[in-house]
Amino acid sequence: MPGKILVVDDEPAILELVTYNLEQAGFSTLTATDGETALKLVEAEKPDLVILDIMLPKIDGFEVCRTIRARHNTPILMLTARREEVDRVLGLELGADDYLVKPFSPRELVARVRAILRRVAEAGGRKDGLIIVGDLVINPESHEVQVRGKPVELTLKEYQLLKFLAENPGRVFTREALLDRLWEGDYFGDTRTIDVHIRHLREKIEEDPSNPRYILTVRGVGYKFREK
Repeated sequence: MPGKILVVDDEPAILELVTYNLEQAGFSTLTATDGETALKLVEAEKPDLVILDIMLPKIDGFEVCRTIRARHNTPILMLTARREEVDRVLGLELGADDYLVKPFSPRELVARVRAILRRVAEAGGRKDGLIIVGDLVINPESHEVQVRGKPVELTLKEYQLLKFLAENPGRVFTREALLDRLWEGDYFGDTRTIDVHIRHLREKIEEDPSNPRYILTVRGVGYKFREK
């Protein structure tokens, strides 16, 4: 499981503490002390996970998180001194996979990193590059989708939405987050367009669209894909 972790924090002592414990656990590490450098490293180095502070120079952690999530599926663990509930909720809504408050236990940090990477590795029952969940098969290379052995015709946005949700089982995404992910900030219409795409997807992949198995509604928040 060990992989490459990008640690983003402007406090040298925190960087040293985190990287030392990660490397002792077998991970390789990269570091950044500001949000701008962090985004460049994500693009250049493709880390397996990002540990991200909120209060950063140049670009704050919330914006870094939003930008990473709009471009990549890279897991994000927020590590910050900001313990208010509103910060935690915002971080998770922007796409963070977990949120740990300083001061923290290095053992807990490593355990959370391993848990996130394990979930990613197990996500969607991948086999030979395919995403297989129940009777649903998604082929990312050919952009083909099958349900119960029969091909399903999807529009590009429907396919992108389905693939993104299936790659992140169990994670709840707001409509705004899904719009940002799929349209990369270029869409300025009503968030109800997500509801329309979800409805069309359910009509195409669900046996009973009114009682969906795959794409689930989280009332008052948004949508999530079923866990295995």
